[in-house]
Amino acid sequence: RGYSVGLAEKNDFASGTSSWSTKLIHGGLRYLEHYEFRLVREALIEREVLLQAMPHISWPMRFVLPYHEDMRFESTTPTSRLLSLILPWTKGRRPAWLIRLGLLLYDTMGGRRILPGTKTLNLTQDPAGRGLNPKFKKAYEYSDCWVEDSRLVVLNARDAATKGATILTRRKVVSAERGEDLWQVTLEDTATGAKTAHKARALVNAGGPWVEDVTAKLGRNRANSVRLVRGSHIVFKRLFDHDKCYFFQGEDGRIMFAIPYETDFTLIGTTDEDHPDADVKPECTPEEQQYMCDFVSKYLDRPIMREDIVWTYSGVRPLYSDGTGDATATSRDYTLSMDDACGAPLLNVFGGKITTYRKLAEHALEKLAPHFPNAADGWTAGAPLPGGDFTLTDMEKLTASLQTDYPFLTRRWATRLMRAYGTEAWAVLGDARTEADLGGAFGATLTEAEVRWMMTREYARTADDVIWRRTKLGLRMTKDEIAALSAWMADHSGLAPPVERTLAPFDGQRAHETSDKEEGR
Repeated sequence: RGYSVGLAEKNDFASGTSSWSTKLIHGGLRYLEHYEFRLVREALIEREVLLQAMPHISWPMRFVLPYHEDMRFESTTPTSRLLSLILPWTKGRRPAWLIRLGLLLYDTMGGRRILPGTKTLNLTQDPAGRGLNPKFKKAYEYSDCWVEDSRLVVLNARDAATKGATILTRRKVVSAERGEDLWQVTLEDTATGAKTAHKARALVNAGGPWVEDVTAKLGRNRANSVRLVRGSHIVFKRLFDHDKCYFFQGEDGRIMFAIPYETDFTLIGTTDEDHPDADVKPECTPEEQQYMCDFVSKYLDRPIMREDIVWTYSGVRPLYSDGTGDATATSRDYTLSMDDACGAPLLNVFGGKITTYRKLAEHALEKLAPHFPNAADGWTAGAPLPGGDFTLTDMEKLTASLQTDYPFLTRRWATRLMRAYGTEAWAVLGDARTEADLGGAFGATLTEAEVRWMMTREYARTADDVIWRRTKLGLRMTKDEIAALSAWMADHSGLAPPVERTLAPFDGQRAHETSDKEEGR
């Protein structure tokens, strides 16, 4: 929009909450029970906006919600409690008509155009019934979307950098002094300890779980507006022989997803447990693992066991505290708090969810607009992220073209590259004519050429950056392969993203006025 923008991230991109989500772009079907109609409508609209902007890292999925007439649920939501009073025979469970009404709203509130609508399944005949307890005869199938969450973060940062933003990873804000018109910000390189000074006409505190810590560091009082909730997940070898997801309802009123994950696995989550401290690393506890196994096993023809878990992960969601006693019922909406009474503006961001990240950003700039009257209008709706300049229906055709241009690629390898880089997969592979032309192989189809791309274009510096955030290849690599990758990256530490620019206060002019006109934008 013409702002001079700098981003300081104290660790790697998505090293916190944003790589440990359930990885869904969804409206939030269960939020309807809490009357969060605005949030659901906004999220439903955004599903299709984001699908068009990032068809390589997001795609539609069909969710199956099994229904059993005898299953009872604890009344934990306002809707279910009201129903239990008005209609005593519904006490403790969501009746079929209520579920169908919720899915009808879900299909219509967002003006759905791309995604197919809800239908009823006969589980005795549909493939989705295989693997489930035979007592489940009927299910409802609806649409939502998947997203590679950590790649979403990196691609947004890359896109900003190409438009002039200064991207500073592993830079910690150690102080910020407020003046009448400017902030004086000091950053510290977490690797070298070197400090740099910057000026800004406005500061946006998007610290996530640490948002209140940043506020305190800026000399503002803690608002106690964030509730830290731990969401844990467990991963099994593939449990089902189809690509549909499941939405399971628990007897305690909670829900659990079972989702196809990284081709060979099934992801199950998530929990909602209060987390004591953002600086305490979240871990999936044995109790949470057992809870999820017991929860999902009630729906399956064979129970899942803790000893069969191949991986776990946990993330801390910084939810805006609305005073409710139930972590599950705490709103996933976001709140923007502007502090501009005593000098240069400070905008604090509380809460939010991946699906509405773009709308949150638009609303944030609306808050800042009075301080930057010459800024341009919004433009991101429909604009593709790097590698996403194609339509969702072209994915198969592009994957086949990639294999044609690089015959040494297997179908699975080509699909993985397309799902990560989209049309930039050709740039990653360059002029290679054989697999050997890509340099050394680290395992699981990861090569030096791809790692070099991540280091020079995607801000990766460590093996964890590569195998758990830019990809999830850590699920398939051995300890020796990971050690070899780590050693190679250490030897090539001179590889770096494009030159970082020095920040300057925004002067009210278009940052790239000439180039924008030349490119016809």
